[in-house]
Amino acid sequence: MTIAVLPGTFDPVTLGHVDIARRARALFDSVVIGVAHNSTKTPLLSVDQRVELAAAATSGIAGVSVEVVDGLLVDFCSERGAGAIVKGLRGGADYDYERPMALMNRSLTGIETVFVTGDNALSHVASSLVRDVARHGGDISAYVPEGVADAVARALARDTGA
Repeated sequence: MTIAVLPGTFDPVTLGHVDIARRARALFDSVVIGVAHNSTKTPLLSVDQRVELAAAATSGIAGVSVEVVDGLLVDFCSERGAGAIVKGLRGGADYDYERPMALMNRSLTGIETVFVTGDNALSHVASSLVRDVARHGGDISAYVPEGVADAVARALARDTGA
């Protein structure tokens, strides 16, 4: 059985993430979405919320599961028997950012990174942009799975005390 890990912060999960999970599942028997618990970032949503939202967003894709990644991604992959890391690419800037990490991960453990080109219709969708639009009162529902826009709105209201 071939297992791949699709890592990310998923703050919040977007339709682009779901697209890449679906495409990855077509290539691998099983895909584990690894929600990063990165101590250097201050996410809008808690790790538990991000796991819950990613799980709900991919619940219709058989063979996809969601877990928290604490520590090195390559260790997480080894513990799960994953043979590949999957990264979605929207364009050249994503490749330039992801390539050094792919090379480092391969040099550490030999695990390969598979780059999957996302749907062109979603190439402008990024979690950081979605958060920014939401922070300024914009409607993000066209860019995120059901339930995510409400979770983001609640988190923003909590952060602003509204």
